[in-house]
Amino acid sequence: MIATARRLARDGFPVMPHFPARLIADKVMLEDWIARYRGEAGVDRALLLAGGRSAPAGAFQSSMQMMETGLFDKYGFTRLHVAGHPEGNRDIDPDGSTANVDAAIRWKQQFAERSDAEMAIVTQFAFEARPVLDWIAGLREAGVHLPVHVGIAGPAKLQTLIRFAIACGVGSSLKVLQRRAVDVTKLMLPYEPADVLSDFARAASRDETPAIAQVHFFPLGGIRACAEWAARHVVSERGQIAAGGRPSPSAASGR
Repeated sequence: MIATARRLARDGFPVMPHFPARLIADKVMLEDWIARYRGEAGVDRALLLAGGRSAPAGAFQSSMQMMETGLFDKYGFTRLHVAGHPEGNRDIDPDGSTANVDAAIRWKQQFAERSDAEMAIVTQFAFEARPVLDWIAGLREAGVHLPVHVGIAGPAKLQTLIRFAIACGVGSSLKVLQRRAVDVTKLMLPYEPADVLSDFARAASRDETPAIAQVHFFPLGGIRACAEWAARHVVSERGQIAAGGRPSPSAASGR
């Protein structure tokens, strides 16, 4: 991972490695990762996640515990992104509520207020705009004003997306894919995110979600396919997806 980060940085890309808390054994291991990314690859940003395993490998259960160590500040990490869960997360709230994820996002807002790091929320990928827009409105009412990078699944086979959606707990938006799967004429066609991006763009044009800072592509169908699709499309001011031009700012996450 460090070698890859070094190569990408050398090619001119800003690199944001993932730090999955439940895969990191202890503070010594975390500091080793941070120090090597900084010293060997020049990395100064990170995406902090709990990680997908049910039981932690060691000392860290959550991204908040990693942030509390102060190690990212010690090594000059100036940008920290944290996870957002518009549809909840069963790993964090097994009872199906959003109590723990809501408390966590409020804590992250408070951390941002006492930290010098530039912070943003990166959401899980979604196939439907409305649940995400409602979730962001709830954040603002709760006093959480971190900019939101909306997760979008890049073009991929429908079967691939359904498999990832089930594994990642994207419950409400999964219904969109299930409805599509019922239509035999669409079943074999690759999914493209034009419709959901248009919905977000129209909302942004009405100032409904001014804190949406970027689209964060999850290239579940492959990085090349996602990058080529993004390069062919742009979100117009009227909220339509138009062919040609440059893509709006995005961050691709290589899962």
